[in-house]
Amino acid sequence: MLQRFFLTLALCLCFLSMFNLSAEEPKRMPMPHLLWQRSLERTTFQQHGPIQPDFDLRTDAAMPYGIADNELAALESYKDAGYVMHLMTGISWGNYTDYLDGHFDGIDHWDQGQRHASGEINHGPRVPYMVPSISFGRFLEVGLKKAVDSGILAVHLEEPEFWAHAGHSEAFKRAWRIFYNEPWQNPNETCDAQYRASKLKHYLYRRTIAELSESLKEYTLLKHGHELKFYVPTHSLINYAQWNIVSPESALLDLPGVDGLICQTWTGTARTPNIYEGRREERTFEGAFLEYGCMQELARGSGKRMYLLTDPIEDDPAHDWDDYRRNYICTLVASLLAPDSHYYEVCPWPSRVFRGSYPAGSPDAKPISGDYATMLLTVFNQLRDMDQPEIDWHGATDGIGVIISDSAMFQRAEPHLRDGAIPRGDDPTRSTSIEIQTLSGFFGLALPLVKHGVAVRPTLLENALRYPGYLDRYKVLVLSYEFQKPYTPGFHAVLADWVRRGGMLVYVGADTDPFHQARDWWNSPQAIKSYTSPSQHLFESLGIDPNPGEGVFNVGSGKLFVERKHPASYTREKSQSDAYRALIRSASDAANLEFVERNHFLLRRGPYLIGAVLRESVSDEPLVLKGCFIDLFEPELTVKNEVRLAPDQHCWLIDMDRVTATAPATLAASGRIENWNAAESKLEFRLETPTRIANAARLLLKSKPSAVHIDGALSDTWQWDTTSKTLLIRHQGNPKGTLMSVAY
Repeated sequence: MLQRFFLTLALCLCFLSMFNLSAEEPKRMPMPHLLWQRSLERTTFQQHGPIQPDFDLRTDAAMPYGIADNELAALESYKDAGYVMHLMTGISWGNYTDYLDGHFDGIDHWDQGQRHASGEINHGPRVPYMVPSISFGRFLEVGLKKAVDSGILAVHLEEPEFWAHAGHSEAFKRAWRIFYNEPWQNPNETCDAQYRASKLKHYLYRRTIAELSESLKEYTLLKHGHELKFYVPTHSLINYAQWNIVSPESALLDLPGVDGLICQTWTGTARTPNIYEGRREERTFEGAFLEYGCMQELARGSGKRMYLLTDPIEDDPAHDWDDYRRNYICTLVASLLAPDSHYYEVCPWPSRVFRGSYPAGSPDAKPISGDYATMLLTVFNQLRDMDQPEIDWHGATDGIGVIISDSAMFQRAEPHLRDGAIPRGDDPTRSTSIEIQTLSGFFGLALPLVKHGVAVRPTLLENALRYPGYLDRYKVLVLSYEFQKPYTPGFHAVLADWVRRGGMLVYVGADTDPFHQARDWWNSPQAIKSYTSPSQHLFESLGIDPNPGEGVFNVGSGKLFVERKHPASYTREKSQSDAYRALIRSASDAANLEFVERNHFLLRRGPYLIGAVLRESVSDEPLVLKGCFIDLFEPELTVKNEVRLAPDQHCWLIDMDRVTATAPATLAASGRIENWNAAESKLEFRLETPTRIANAARLLLKSKPSAVHIDGALSDTWQWDTTSKTLLIRHQGNPKGTLMSVAY
């Protein structure tokens, strides 16, 4: 009996061990294509007010907007619709009159609105841009705690924006006295005062976000026992510098309470005119390529999540649908060419997209076309599938960076134009007023490369100190201090080490920027050693003369290329952009990096091909792709054997030769797939989409189906493609789901 007992006990223990193992390591079943859980939170959108059937986008998460009581009441509708609940509100402006009028703490706070020398800076009537004081942070905290109590899992505090020409309000003057321990100075009077004012603006929003994020996370854990995520939606560093706005940007990476950011790039930011080869005009794709590239670099190495935003229209309602669609595709393709991120805000304010008529106020105003609406829904859903391990630039040059710093935002207001500009572009060492206004110092170093198909990345100067090995992916780096300055001399030690290990550094600058005179570490009266410009310290760190002429200098296993020009000079004519590219080619050759010039980008991300053909490039030759493709920009999800792209045309394709999904599988759909059930002779699933839009799904099957039913009714609105072995189904949308049944 005893022996039998121990044998039974051993068998039981063995069984329990096996049971526990299976509980800890469940068998991983293959995930049917596009069936991703909402808990991954790969896609989201923001919207004011309750969800409605005609803009119920069926993304993973949703961000209802605002913290007023009536705005928080809208949260329930999103919960009922099944979204992972986030919340967004503004940190620099919003519906905050209770605070301004003194209803929050009994004190009138209208002196906390941002002001320039002549008056207030407002986002709308009785909606000023705020100076983020400690009391304003406490007001936001009270409203956000109500949102946490309503069940949200993440907070988005958007657009911490301080205008460069602001700095004249009483609240800012108080902040100056506290921060600098000296009387306020008019930022417009000297470059030193302007630079220091911007550093203070940068600090104030960083402080407010740090305090709010940590306080709210502690509150959520204490009261509700779960974690709260905290994100900051913000324009790109490039765009804020273009638009003369100061924001914390990369400083947010240092805040433990911040889990990630949203890169707010869209048509309105990317179409900001820039100068290339003497022509000032909109270049939406190129602007977006650099903006998204800058923000993916900002997050690289941080472990923080970066959502990339695109907008099917834009804030300016005066354009027509052709303009919106063309520029949306430019920005969308540019975002897909930033492969380090696979999280997306698919649409801000979908109500204005699916309910609006444009051009607004025009007798010719029209609502969105059915084809554009279907394409958008396809794109929104397909973006959940961009976490692809295979990344291939198809031979484009990758490994060149143009360094940019948060301090590029610190030189965007007077007296720069008064003290730093020359009247005409005939001096290669100085910039004109229009070149300063269009940020040509940066674009002169970046656009000539983008225009010739070089996958250049805007490289964050501050990250080189944050993350060991951050610069190691680069073979060639381009740097100028004519439109920005280094925060700390420590960066030069990291950069010098990178060069000595074989990096090629190209420095472009003539030390003519008047902001070299701003008081900082390189020329502080308290410094042990002083320099007239930070470049002198850089050259000294590299072991060469602090005031070198033009030339190439050996530094360990690497080289330093010095050009004594203002980088804006490379924007003036074709001969200058050609000369700059020749300089980068020389640096690339020295690094054994093949420098390829062509008129297009082509990136593979798993089964997806993303392409863009450039105008103003090496040629106007079309890019021709041959194979078997599904075109995601066509409402019928057309199967094509050849795709031909002319300049200013773009594509997002599924390459059927690289699809790894096993039939039956959904390859593309303008709706969310739920309740997938694939049996031996039948496939059933639900497709959830907004109302009033014709939707499409293309399925990979082993053979042509014998019948298709939609909500139980036999359908004849389907097409079979023999070449790709795919089925196209069309139907009208329903956010509660349409039942699809396919019999083999």
